[in-house]
Amino acid sequence: MTEALPVFPYHPDPPSTGSIAPSATACVCCGRVRGYIYKGPVHAVADLSDLLYPWCIADGSAAQRYEAHFTGELIGDEVSLEVVLSVDARTPGFSAWQDPQWFFHCGDGAAFLGPVGATDLAAFPDAIEVLRSEALAWGWAADKVENHLGALDKDSQPTAYLFRCRTCSTHLAYADFT
Repeated sequence: MTEALPVFPYHPDPPSTGSIAPSATACVCCGRVRGYIYKGPVHAVADLSDLLYPWCIADGSAAQRYEAHFTGELIGDEVSLEVVLSVDARTPGFSAWQDPQWFFHCGDGAAFLGPVGATDLAAFPDAIEVLRSEALAWGWAADKVENHLGALDKDSQPTAYLFRCRTCSTHLAYADFT
C-alpha cells in the first residue's frame, strides 16, 4: 500500500525531481514497505543507495542510525545549526553531474525546485543573473558566458539546478557539468 509522502519544506516535490520514486522495496532503516524509495545521494559509510524511505529521512532516523547526509555542499548565507541539520539530514537530496550544492538565502535553506535548462530559465531572470555571475567568476569572457547559458539543458549537461528562497522568493541556480 502506498502512503502519502511526508512534506519536505526544502524539497517540495521530490518525485518530480527524481529523488523519490515508487517502489516495493523494503526500507533498510525501518524494514517497512511503503510504496516509495529515495533515489538521491546518500553520504554515509554504508551503501544505502535505493534502500531508504522518505519517511526515515523526514523523521531523521536514517541520518541518526547511519550518520547519513543527503545534500552536498551548503552555500550562501550563514544559518543556524538547526537549519543546516534540517536540510542536510532531514531533506532528500538530488543527483547532479558532480557533488550537489544547496543554497541558503535570507537566513534559511532555499527550496530545491529541480534541474532546468535554458528554456526553463527564461521564466526566472533572477536565477539567470546568479548563473551569469557564477560563470563570470570562472573568468569566462562575456560571449562564452552567454553561450554557456544558452546551452543549459535539463536532461543533459551543462545543467542548472533551480532553487527558490523560502523568505523572499528570489530564484537561485548553479550550473553543473563534467
